[in-house]
Amino acid sequence: MAGETAAMWAENWIRPPFAVNELDFLFDCTRCDKCIKACPHDVLFKLPAKWGVKAVGTPAMDLRVRGCHMCQDWPCVTACEPKVLKLPDQDGEIPPEAVKLARVTINTKTCLPYLGPECGACADACPVPGALEWEDRLRPGINQDACTGCALCLEACITEPKSVDVSAFIPDIEG
Repeated sequence: MAGETAAMWAENWIRPPFAVNELDFLFDCTRCDKCIKACPHDVLFKLPAKWGVKAVGTPAMDLRVRGCHMCQDWPCVTACEPKVLKLPDQDGEIPPEAVKLARVTINTKTCLPYLGPECGACADACPVPGALEWEDRLRPGINQDACTGCALCLEACITEPKSVDVSAFIPDIEG
């Protein structure tokens, strides 16, 4: 029950890559800020007090403002001493599909190619082959199986408001 409640609360923020389940994260994160300092793209921040004493000061990702570059050496993860951010046990490079940061969707009501004019601002932003797909080679769509949720497409989007929506991906709920 406590795990389910923690997972529901976690829908309000996006944890850094390879975070353990939310309940363990809340219990074990020391709020040392080493992961935040290690991020070369300033994507991580401390959750503010408005989220309560259990979550305040824990790291979250600011993917609704800037994308995660999924750095090859994962500095935020390797800086984590309590190991609430933990690389999967495997040899060699981590394939993009092993990472799931958030859920990304295209808002077809504001995305320019769905309204008539061409755009393509996001076309070269996606680092994951097959995650950003093109309907009729004109309109972007997200392949949820391939997409990591890095939100670099949101960062590249030129519409205001942005035509890319980013929300928390909760493995215990979404599978």
